[in-house]
Parts: sequence; C-alpha cells; structure tokens
Amino acid sequence: MIIGLDHYLAVSAILFGLGLTCILMRRDLLLILMGLEMNLNAANLALVAFSRYGRGADGQVLTLFVIAIAAAEAAVGLAIVVALFKNRRSVNADDFRSLKG
Repeated sequence: MIIGLDHYLAVSAILFGLGLTCILMRRDLLLILMGLEMNLNAANLALVAFSRYGRGADGQVLTLFVIAIAAAEAAVGLAIVVALFKNRRSVNADDFRSLKG
C-alpha cells in the first residue's frame, strides 16, 4: 500500500477534529491548551504533506515558524494558567467568566 497525500490529510483532519473537540468540550484550561497544540500540529502535518508532494520547501519552512510560535504560545499560556491558579486555586475555565470586562 502506497501512502499518499490523501492519507496524510485524513490523519491531519482527524487530529484537528480531536483538538477542536478537546477545546470545545473541556473546561480545564490545561486541556484547552493541549487541544490548541493538537490543532497546530494538525496544521503542521498538512503543511509538511503539501510541501512533500508539491516538491517545494515552503511548507516545511512555514512549519518551523509555526513550531516556534507554538512554543512561545505554550510558555505564555502556561504562565497565565499558573498565575490564575495562584489567585483562584482552580484551572476550570468556568471559574474565570468573571474576568470578562
């Protein structure tokens, strides 16, 4: 069996769907951040697959930038979660609705 572009895109779509489900269904901020990281990894997989089958390196270069941005997002997101946990002793997203303006 030859693995083609459609197989990679199917895995990417499944991974993106799982990440989106995790974001929408969970109330724990850490799990929401993990779902967001899953969505970024699904996009990275699709970019690398398009780059591989399109015979260009543009998708792989863009993936490196997305990985760098995801690392910074994870660091900032975890810092915010730790700060919120220090103040409220909870990481449940429903507890932070009062923080809206």
